[in-house]
Amino acid sequence: MIAGRRRPEREDRLVNPSASTVEPDHFRHVLGHFATGVTAVTALDPASNRPVGLTVNSFASVSLRPPLVSFCVGRGSGSWPIMRTADRLCVNILGVEQQAVCERMATARVDRFRGLDWELSPGGAPVLAGVVAWVEGAVEAEHDAGDHVIVVLRVHHLHGRPDGQPLLFLRGRYGRFAH
Repeated sequence: MIAGRRRPEREDRLVNPSASTVEPDHFRHVLGHFATGVTAVTALDPASNRPVGLTVNSFASVSLRPPLVSFCVGRGSGSWPIMRTADRLCVNILGVEQQAVCERMATARVDRFRGLDWELSPGGAPVLAGVVAWVEGAVEAEHDAGDHVIVVLRVHHLHGRPDGQPLLFLRGRYGRFAH
């Protein structure tokens, strides 16, 4: 409770909390005011042993004990049904110079790894060359969330470059910190 203020009574609760008058375009515009980092989540397809990946900007730390992170994947993703069966996934935190990697990982029906350098994490997930940091883990849980799935990873290995500058996304544009 904020000092000097009482919390209002909850009589104003919606009868149907799933009903909303918020338009998707307006929702996207308003939430676009929140800067996010940009990641590429990667895995090896267990059936073909080929790398698969997708772009994600809804990445977050969840817990220190145990070490958990999360990201959200759209239900229409063609890559996620393959990736979710892998033993390990890697969240690659893209650097400011990796906008082209971000766009490649977001493009459907292309070989997203063509021309990209990568190596395997200790647990066997692709780590993209030049990323500012990476977090490798195993799927701990998935939660339904509207038109997305919230994925929780238990972290097994991670690494960050001390000199890396992350790629940022704000109001539909890519950018960087100005020092």
